[in-house]
Amino acid sequence: MAAQTSEYGGLATRYAAALFELADSKKALDAVAGDLASLQKMIAESDDLRRLMASPVLGRDEQTKAIGAVSKAAGFNDLTQKFVGLVAQNRRLFTLSAMIKAFLNLLAARRGEMTAEVTAARALTAEQQASVAEAIKRAVGSKVTIDVKVDPSLLGGLVVRVGSRMIDSSLKTKLQKLQLAMKGIG
Repeated sequence: MAAQTSEYGGLATRYAAALFELADSKKALDAVAGDLASLQKMIAESDDLRRLMASPVLGRDEQTKAIGAVSKAAGFNDLTQKFVGLVAQNRRLFTLSAMIKAFLNLLAARRGEMTAEVTAARALTAEQQASVAEAIKRAVGSKVTIDVKVDPSLLGGLVVRVGSRMIDSSLKTKLQKLQLAMKGIG
């Protein structure tokens, strides 16, 4: 599985880099980034869209028409629509999420930003997100955008991942450590 993941990562990075260069030359980086962020949200929220992207049963033309209709209905920029259409035509929709992530990472690097993945036990308010972003910014020393995910199994607290660093202050982890410590006593 690791080899497969790195293969997709390389493929995604190449497509993202090509789109990034094209969007940069057309002065459309912000428009394309907005479209891709919207598309990523649609992918996360729609089981049907994920099935469309992963289905080996659907033909090239069916996937291209379907994803084209989604892009057009969402009102995406022409460049974004053509890119998504090309990805579908090349039968690479299964890596579209990785391509979007790679594109957004390239844009963040260009802007001197870092992305922090924050996993919380429940949804954070805008004020809490701003507070977390500010704390991470102080710790890291650069502009930070946060990508918040919700995982109720954490029970409480946060898990923050910035680059290769991870800070786990979740209640779940603290309870697991306590449980291990108590096993050592008995």
